Amino acid sequence: MKNLILRSITGIIYVGLICAVVLTGGWSYIVFFGLIAILALEEFYNLTNASTGGENMTTLIIDVAGGLIMCIGLGIVNTGVLTPFTKAVLGGTFFTIYLLYLIVRLVMQLYNQEASPLTNLAYSYMGQMYIALPLGLMSMFYTLPNGTHLLLAMFIMIWLNDTGAFCVGSLLGKHKLFPRISPNKSWEGFFGGVFFAIASAFVFKYGFPDYFNNISLVGLCGLGAVVAGFATWGDLVESLIKRTLGVKDSGKLLPGHGGILDRIDSLLLVVPASLLYLTALRLYFQ
Repeated sequence: MKNLILRSITGIIYVGLICAVVLTGGWSYIVFFGLIAILALEEFYNLTNASTGGENMTTLIIDVAGGLIMCIGLGIVNTGVLTPFTKAVLGGTFFTIYLLYLIVRLVMQLYNQEASPLTNLAYSYMGQMYIALPLGLMSMFYTLPNGTHLLLAMFIMIWLNDTGAFCVGSLLGKHKLFPRISPNKSWEGFFGGVFFAIASAFVFKYGFPDYFNNISLVGLCGLGAVVAGFATWGDLVESLIKRTLGVKDSGKLLPGHGGILDRIDSLLLVVPASLLYLTALRLYFQ
């Protein structure tokens, strides 16, 4: 019971902070998700290098800094916090620095003394692609019509998908979805999550029509299906990483929830998939 209460309090604070920064946008959004990127990257790099005592401190700092540069650079370009001229200058500067990071990180590996230097380098670049890139790309929602509310809707769909999958799976789950990676997931839970995510589209469209006037009900339902599908895959990808490395949780930062990666695993696949979907919808179907 104590763990359930702790988990609930942590979840409420987490959800409240995300809703606040998404609706506020600007620097609060950039700072908050920049912090999330730092914590998630630090978890990932120490997790993947746990067999050797964690990542070398120098390369850890360089890798985390590289991911932060990507997130902040994309956030500045997409969230409208600066004038067009300043945005162009700073955006180009961040891009140049990030390219420099990719080159420097590759050369650094020549001088490191790890037993498996190629594996260590692969983990460094994987963290950039797996964590930093999706978190950076998320700011592109602010460039879309009704983007702020679509971004918030995406988060709510992720949470409802998780809730629906857990509730339906716990009550009715009999057929295993992916037993090799996640023995507790069931097909019944998966479809329960899909139902909750798509059902929320009706609430958004008819409950808040002014906030979603540039997307049809069918389009919102499609977003719900995309979110549910890729949220499940995102969770499975992190489960695969943890199972391969022999750990239960990515960290202990969030009481009752594990680490930051355990909370954003779905988000990391949902963000690029949702952006692709919404872009295609805007270009070809509306």
